[in-house]
Amino acid sequence: MISYSDLPTLNATLNGTSALLLLAGYYRIRQQDRGGHRAFMVAALITSTLFLISYLAYHAHAGSVRFQGRGWVRPLYFTILISHTLLATLVLPMVIATLWHALKGKFNQHRRIARWTFPVWLYVSVTGVIVYLMLYHR
Repeated sequence: MISYSDLPTLNATLNGTSALLLLAGYYRIRQQDRGGHRAFMVAALITSTLFLISYLAYHAHAGSVRFQGRGWVRPLYFTILISHTLLATLVLPMVIATLWHALKGKFNQHRRIARWTFPVWLYVSVTGVIVYLMLYHR
C-alpha cells in the first residue's frame, strides 16, 4: 500500500518517466515513425496525467513543503522552482492544443505548436525531478 509520504518519490519517478517518453517520442518522429511517436507521446501524456493527480493528492494532504537549504543553493532552488511552476501552468493548455490538432489530423498546426510544447513539457518534467531532489534529498 502506498502512503502519502511515498507520493513525492512517485511524482519524481512519473516526471522522469515522462521526460524519457517525450525524448523517445521526439526521436521516433525524427525517424518518421508516426506510430511510434504517437505511442510514446500518449504514454507521456498518461504518465504526466498520473503525476498531476498524485501531485494534487499529495499537496491537498500535506500542504506545501518548505525548502531547508541555505547558502548559494537557496536562490538556485527558487530560480528553478519559479521557472518550473510558471511553465507548468502554461504547459497543460499547450499539450491540450497540440494533442487536439493531432487528433483532428491538422498536422501542420500540430507541428507548429509542438515545436514550443515539446521543450516546455520536457523542461517541466526534468525540473520537476530536480526540485524533488533538492527538496527531499539535500
